[in-house]
Amino acid sequence: MNCLIIDDNEIARLTLRQLTMLDPSLNVVGECSDAAIAYAAILANQIDLLLLDIEMPGMSGIDLAKSFVQRQPLIIFTTSKKDYAVEAFELNVVDFITKPIAPARFLQAIEKAKETLKNKNGKSFEPADEFMFIRDSNVVRRLKINDILYLEAKGDYVRIATKDNLYTIHSSLKAMQDKLPAHIFLKVHRSYIINVGKIDTLEGGTLVIGQNLVPVSDAYKNLLNKRMQII
Repeated sequence: MNCLIIDDNEIARLTLRQLTMLDPSLNVVGECSDAAIAYAAILANQIDLLLLDIEMPGMSGIDLAKSFVQRQPLIIFTTSKKDYAVEAFELNVVDFITKPIAPARFLQAIEKAKETLKNKNGKSFEPADEFMFIRDSNVVRRLKINDILYLEAKGDYVRIATKDNLYTIHSSLKAMQDKLPAHIFLKVHRSYIINVGKIDTLEGGTLVIGQNLVPVSDAYKNLLNKRMQII
């Protein structure tokens, strides 16, 4: 689902981009700090969803929402004030979220957007690479990609950790990295690839993912910090 972030506050835009990483079906096509510029970007691109602030200099988010004559994207308003709720919902928006935005509340709004667009045009939002098949011992298993917490290289084998299970397959970490979607997974150590959306905490050179500790080598720290978009 192609989405556009529109907010005049840079920190708010960074926060929204970080929240979008929680759902692999979201594809952020850009960010705008000005509603008028955003309007031109929307006309020039296929945008499914706007994550739209209301109070902005010049053209407000409400004004932008009213400006579409046809091909209006779905809209989730993100604002610091509740005063606009009635006016916003009169515009038939998907949802209205007040800042600071809790991750669970954000994902709830995204699910509403998915359902709305699915009903509108039958579009499915499960990633095309949602499943992969692995050979674990003598059993071929279907594994949901986003259930993977991390992968660990063990000689000629790779261990795949999920919340409930640990699988061992005959493969290299490089071969697995090539098969996994790069917008979800990141190599953080010569022996580890992690699902960025599953990170709980990072302290020093150690990640906590579920109940697991994953080391981060110095060579990958800058790339990890960039992907996490720490604010």
